[in-house]
Amino acid sequence: MKPIRFLVLLSIFSLLFAGNSFSEEKATTFELQLDPYYSAIGVYNSLTGKPIPHLKGKSETEIYKRLLSKFYMPRTLILEASINPLPYGGTLIRKHNKRFYDDTQVSESLNLVKSVTAGFEEPWAFSIFLGNVVSFDSIKSDFLGKRKGYSGLLLDLGNKHIKDNVLIDDNWAQMELKLKGEQILKDRSLTWSFRVGSKFHEHKDISDSFFLGFRRSRTDFKQSGNFWMNNSGFTYASYFSQTNFKPIKHIFIVDKKFPFKKSRKAFCLGLGFVWESNNKYSGNLAAQDSSPNFQFLIRPNLEF
Repeated sequence: MKPIRFLVLLSIFSLLFAGNSFSEEKATTFELQLDPYYSAIGVYNSLTGKPIPHLKGKSETEIYKRLLSKFYMPRTLILEASINPLPYGGTLIRKHNKRFYDDTQVSESLNLVKSVTAGFEEPWAFSIFLGNVVSFDSIKSDFLGKRKGYSGLLLDLGNKHIKDNVLIDDNWAQMELKLKGEQILKDRSLTWSFRVGSKFHEHKDISDSFFLGFRRSRTDFKQSGNFWMNNSGFTYASYFSQTNFKPIKHIFIVDKKFPFKKSRKAFCLGLGFVWESNNKYSGNLAAQDSSPNFQFLIRPNLEF
């Protein structure tokens, strides 16, 4: 049985199992996340009938410890549909306005459209999460999903792959262990994501991989004394071939935040690169040039 079909069957089994575990006291909630790079709507279901635990006044370190301590006891099921607006937009620009896309090619390693949209391999996905969730105090509405931390098993499924701002038909599945969260307070915003897992492609010319990734971002809207830890962030992800364990992709981004003095908003500028080896693709998808592909990344954003 192909890995993708196995994961799909596993997800169906998980849904059936979880559905039988719900008690009459369970609460179902919906959350919406809006971002130029990742927007999603999710449905949260308790497997125990108890409300999501609330952590009040906890430090960043204490949050990590709490989530990891309950990692082996899943209590929440989340179903989520997501879209990556800017990465998908990059494919539309190349498809419907190729001349403009070509005009943004500044150098061999810098296409302005690709530099803003690269780093995401899929335009959308359907996700199933089984694990633990904790909530935080937040100035944002609960519906906007700015108040929770997660730890557990995540399964993502999709039917399209993005390569060089081109959509490719590909049924793919990704399974990972994940520690993720977002805390929005009056004086700061903090997001984090640590993950390890595997990704499988049905398209024969795209390499299956295993990966690990780290992301942390913090914005301080009051006086900040630590230049490196506050008002800054980083993203790093590394992918390796499941066949020969050689590296096939690296993504690295550092960003700096510039809060506005009279409002709770901040301009964010991220700079980095994405590197792909010539082992990432084969057959018809392989590049004519056998050298690795290197692309600079520029990530402008507005946080509020």
